[in-house]
Amino acid sequence: MARANGQGMRGTAAVVAAAAAVAGTVWGVATFVGPGQGAGHQPAQENVSRRSDPPAPPAAPGTPDDGAKGGGAQGAGDAPRSGIPEGIAHASESGGNAVNITIDDGPDPQWTPKVLAVLEKYDVKATFCMIGPQAKAHPDLVKRVVAAGHRLCDHTMDHDTGMGRKPVAYQERQILDAKKMIEDAAGAGAEVEYYRAPGGAFTPDSRRIAAANGMRPLGWNVDTKDFGKPGVAAIVKAVKSEIGNGPTVLFHDGGGNRAQTVEALGQVLAWLKDQGRPTGFPVRTAPQGS
Repeated sequence: MARANGQGMRGTAAVVAAAAAVAGTVWGVATFVGPGQGAGHQPAQENVSRRSDPPAPPAAPGTPDDGAKGGGAQGAGDAPRSGIPEGIAHASESGGNAVNITIDDGPDPQWTPKVLAVLEKYDVKATFCMIGPQAKAHPDLVKRVVAAGHRLCDHTMDHDTGMGRKPVAYQERQILDAKKMIEDAAGAGAEVEYYRAPGGAFTPDSRRIAAANGMRPLGWNVDTKDFGKPGVAAIVKAVKSEIGNGPTVLFHDGGGNRAQTVEALGQVLAWLKDQGRPTGFPVRTAPQGS
């Protein structure tokens, strides 16, 4: 009887495992999006790939990751040999009530120049999270971003929001191939300083790979939902109502018509100025003494 039960249990486990494999495949296909395809921009819990170690515990209070919301679950703040922590950053280098403006999915020949013009008008520096092939196709725009004093962020090759459930080797290619494309496009020793997982699909492995290659994993606190083109007023309202979640705000300059984003960004920057809130860059390193 014990043998029969054991066989039954093994049979049940095999069925469950097969169903899970199918579900994982379907999930990956259903949520795959190319640069700028909608649903992938909802904050996600950190995914754990099949070969990953268990997720690290939340950072201790007072670290740059403490209490942040959006853009992936919190990870360990310990820095690898590169000196860059693996924890997902949200805080601003400028501290206090500073706000980080981040721009995803470009560069785009129509909309990135318009975004750059708005940023210049308000004397604001932003972090541009670029898709590798987009950077390769538009090196002139990457160079303009760098020349204007903005920072670069790796947003992978294909914006695959299901990559957190793919093998580690796949995650590594997505991250490092994009990093090289962005660096080559930027030229002159420009550095890619951050890594943002598509849809917030960070894993312990992807964070480790990014940090080991000098890129701080970068989350967000305010999702403007501008990707879905909800209207300028809705985008601005999202920033005003969610800025209490933390300082890092997510906009897009790629993936479609970004006219609403351009107009809303100007209104948001004007509002931040009226509020006396400076802008800055996300943290990259751990606080001294930590």
